[in-house]
Amino acid sequence: MLDIRQLQYFVAVAEEEHVGRAAERLHISQSPLSRQIAQLEDKLGLTLFERNAQRIRLTRDGRTFLAETQAFLTHGNRLEALARRLGRGDEGGLCIGYIENAMHSGVLPDGLRALRLTRPAVHVALYNMHSAEQVEGLRQRSLDIALLCEPPLPGDPDLDCAQVLSDPMLLAMPESHPLASRETLTPEDLAGQEWIAVLHKESALKHDNFVAACARAGFTPDIRMEATEPLTALGLVAAGLGMAMIQHSLRQHAPAGVVLRALPWFAYRTPLWAAWHKVNLRPLVGIFRVTLLAQAGVNGATVEA
Repeated sequence: MLDIRQLQYFVAVAEEEHVGRAAERLHISQSPLSRQIAQLEDKLGLTLFERNAQRIRLTRDGRTFLAETQAFLTHGNRLEALARRLGRGDEGGLCIGYIENAMHSGVLPDGLRALRLTRPAVHVALYNMHSAEQVEGLRQRSLDIALLCEPPLPGDPDLDCAQVLSDPMLLAMPESHPLASRETLTPEDLAGQEWIAVLHKESALKHDNFVAACARAGFTPDIRMEATEPLTALGLVAAGLGMAMIQHSLRQHAPAGVVLRALPWFAYRTPLWAAWHKVNLRPLVGIFRVTLLAQAGVNGATVEA
């Protein structure tokens, strides 16, 4: 294996064509420098320099070896610089899993925008996945960060998490609905109305939780249709087929013909969690995690489930 230091000494002597000047440039004495060059030639089985009393100059083979050595050392310097950038989190890649609400709510786009401002060279790969798949991806380290609707179980030995969003709900009605002209609505107003439910792909439990929240609020929704996506539900509302509850963060996606009303008395919220592996092997992952938590107003770098 070649000695990097000997290669650096060789380049200095070759460029100066004088051992004394090269020694001054390298801040060492001439005798050790001459020994290092002789050892390199011996190791290579190659005469690198022609020597006489007046000067030292490269042989033809030495010139060929010099060009390759300079390219090798340049690449080594670039490699070291890359490692330092990776160590600072200035460069590298992120694999992020997410559910659609992370995108609609702006949590993920805002986090990526903040990261891009300070680290424009970072490459990001996004994967729309169910929460359970994301958790497994974190365990297998195929994902760096997960944005999911349900956190890992409390006391998980591998994963940490923090809630980054608690999205309140809005009532969506057709603009032709008799209640659309009223600014304030009560639970009694919603009883007996035709509803479009959002049956989440993540789990049927969310649908059950929504119905239970309606019952606690004082009304039971008469569900006539079910949609797997909130944007689909909004389209059905716009068509006059019923009313629905959607996340507050989706308000800008409501199509024409839909009226939205806040219900301060309706306590149901749609949560979004960020999760990550407890053992952080890459600084960039920690940097993006802190960015997400800071935007959510969560104190501390890690929050256990």
